This record gives sequence, structure tokens and C-alpha cells, in this order.
Amino acid sequence: MSGKVKVGSRYIGDDQPVYIIAEIGINHNGSMALAKKLIDGAVFAGCDAVKFQKRTPELCVPRDQWDLERDTPWGRISYIKYRHKIEFGFSEFEEIDLYCKYKGIDWFVSAWDEESVDFIDQFNPLVYKIASASLTDLGLLDKLRSTGKPLILSTGMSTIEEVEETVEFLGKENLLLAQSTSSYPCKLEELNLNVIHSYKSKYPEVPVGYSGHETGLAPTLAAVAMGATFVERHITLDRAMWGTDQAASVEVMGMYRLVKDIRDIEKSLGDGKKKLYESEQISRNKLRRVIEKNKIAV
Repeated sequence: MSGKVKVGSRYIGDDQPVYIIAEIGINHNGSMALAKKLIDGAVFAGCDAVKFQKRTPELCVPRDQWDLERDTPWGRISYIKYRHKIEFGFSEFEEIDLYCKYKGIDWFVSAWDEESVDFIDQFNPLVYKIASASLTDLGLLDKLRSTGKPLILSTGMSTIEEVEETVEFLGKENLLLAQSTSSYPCKLEELNLNVIHSYKSKYPEVPVGYSGHETGLAPTLAAVAMGATFVERHITLDRAMWGTDQAASVEVMGMYRLVKDIRDIEKSLGDGKKKLYESEQISRNKLRRVIEKNKIAV
């Protein structure tokens, strides 16, 4: 059994309901109106939280990529300008904070640099997500650890040795660990869901979950059946929308079905102790008697 970590007013762990995160990320394309629609979609679907991303473009984009041009909804512009276009500032996150509180859903971010941690810390988030790309960024990890907040560590694009070193660096207290594969969308044969079992065996005191980038819902449902204590999937209004993460995202009605199916799986798993249910008694009385009579006759 894994340990439990308190996130806001609830716990995440093996004996708790699965914590379902709708990753908005940058699927809002810099639009607050779109961000609110995505929050609304997550609330409608029954998700527990929405997650955004926060970067300081000059710190996260290598200097040699700043001036590379690309086609965007704002025309053909430099990559650094594009990164600024999709970043929310204080007023936007203040609005997100108020809107999520009004809607009754948790929100938090993946902070990609130390400056972004200081920025988001103004909003007193419940938890921080460590993106797979940041797993070996010791300066950022140390900064995040210093906040005292629970940390969700995603482990895509990483070797097991790197995961072990990072877990040792962060410590297991207030840590949650997510199996993930960092390709968008991810091939089914590269999801490697059995790592969930490996992590649960290796770190029994750490809640283990799944961050998926596949198309479809079945693997995420399988992850829950395998014991994932939290799951994260990208949410979008339309997978054909412009943006790098849209194709690996789940549309609102798909997210609704995912949440419903996860809750059904939770109900169906039971406690593992074989028992005779009262609802079986009629069939037992009718069918067992016939079988026993036939057995005697033979």
C-alpha cells in the first residue's frame, strides 16, 4: 500500500478516490476566454483539478531558437515572440484563481523555471507538478522543494537511474510519482503501464499515478485498474485546434466518459476479499440445488 499525500482538502493514495487532473497546459493558446471554457469542460466532466504551465520564455527557450520563425495564429513570428503570446501573466492567473474557486475545482501548474516558481507561489498553489523535462534540473527541483508544497513528479524521457536520483534528491515525503512517456501522441506499445507496478513496489510510501499522452481512453482506464492513484490527461475543446498538444488531448465529452468510467472501475474493484453477496442468493438457491441433485443422481 502506498502512503497518502494531502493535496488541499483531500488525500491522494491507494485507499482514496482517484484524483483526476485535466491538463490545460498551453491548449488555451493565450486566450483567457478559451482557458475558461476548458475549465468549464473539466468541471462538467467531473475532474478534480486543472493544470496549467508557467514559463519564463527567456529562461526556457535556448538563445539560438529565439529568432526562428514559425507559423502561428498570430501570423509568422519569431519563436520567442510566440512563447510570450501563450504565456499568462499575473492578471490572467489571478482570474484563473478566482474562476476555479468559483467553479469549485483545484488548479495548479507545472513551473518550468525558478522565476516561475516565485511567480506562481503568490497564488499559494495546493501542489506543484514537475514536468518530465525538468526531472534532472536540480536548481528547479531544489526551488520547488523549498516551497514545502506536495510535488507531482512526471517521469517521461527519463532512465530509471535518473528517477532514482531525483527521488533521493527530493525525498519521499510529500512526493507523488507518475509514469509517463514523453511523445505526443504516444504509441500504445511505448506507454509501459507496468511501470506503475514497478514504482509501487519500489516506492510503497509514495502515491503512484499516470500521466498519459496517448489517443483514446483505454490505457488510462487500465492504469486505474492497475492501481494508479491519480491520472492526468490533456483536455481540449477540439483535437483539430492549433497547438502542439491538441492531438494528444481528450475532448470534453471524452473526458466526461473517462471520469465516469474511472468512477465505475473504483466501484467494481472491491476489497479483494472473496464473499457471497446477497444478490447472488436467489441464483445460488436455484442453481446450486439443481447441480447438487444431478450430482447425487450420478
